[in-house]
Amino acid sequence: MKFNTKMPKQLKQAFQKELKEYYYFLENKQFSNAWHHLERSHIIGQSYPIEHTYSHWLMLKFGFRQKDTKEVFGQIIRLLVGGWKSFIDHIPIGNPGGANVPPLKPFPIEVELKDIFIKAGVSIK
Repeated sequence: MKFNTKMPKQLKQAFQKELKEYYYFLENKQFSNAWHHLERSHIIGQSYPIEHTYSHWLMLKFGFRQKDTKEVFGQIIRLLVGGWKSFIDHIPIGNPGGANVPPLKPFPIEVELKDIFIKAGVSIK
């Protein structure tokens, strides 16, 4: 069994870039663009407990900000189980992390994100 504890440097940079974009769009009240980048940060970070949990924390805060009860409750559940599933490398690859999708369903990863994983030397199942 593989334990994921530390995100590779190139993935960490891509994760932080997505968060920077998220904050930019959030600040400028472009909420759908902000959410898009938050989902991308989730996909990049979902194999690593700290980054995965942080993405869900931001999604929870976003849900509160949008007064989206479904998102808030969905994120609370994800916060309770997401991090430990990352730690043991048992995550649904490509899942964007929002309450609008099943939490255990894998999704195709867009080409740009696949390239980020490849360049970082990280295999995606």
